[in-house]
Amino acid sequence: MKQTEKKPPLNQEKASCEKGTELGFVKIHENVVSCIVRKIALSIEGVSRLSGSSFVDNIAEIVGSRRMHDRAIAITMEDDRIAIDVKLNIKFGYKVPELAATAQSTIVQEVERVTGMNVTEVNVIIQEIEEEETEEEETEEPEETEEPTNHI
Repeated sequence: MKQTEKKPPLNQEKASCEKGTELGFVKIHENVVSCIVRKIALSIEGVSRLSGSSFVDNIAEIVGSRRMHDRAIAITMEDDRIAIDVKLNIKFGYKVPELAATAQSTIVQEVERVTGMNVTEVNVIIQEIEEEETEEEETEEPEETEEPTNHI
């Protein structure tokens, strides 16, 4: 009889962390950490959005697909330790080192607070600096150059 190799299921789960308690196991999935990172990163002043790496990612963001976020955030989990990579686009006028440091410290604090896990590193990759949209074009009214003349 020929032995067959077991193939992993196609819908194999992403990484997760399991902690045992007296009541059973608590499992924190990678998607939970990714969601926390996304919300925190987007709440930081100066961050315009999570960064996509291609035209397709930008289209996906417009239509509301969350798949783009999967490519902008990478989570590595081992035991109760987490390493995070996050790609961001920032608004013009903000200091890159300061904004990245703020993102790192805020993400570490919140992920550790919410999950109880130890964040070993947060790598922030600034992909683009985006111009802020101005409302000048919408508010400008055409100026009258000549005053109306009254002919009698």
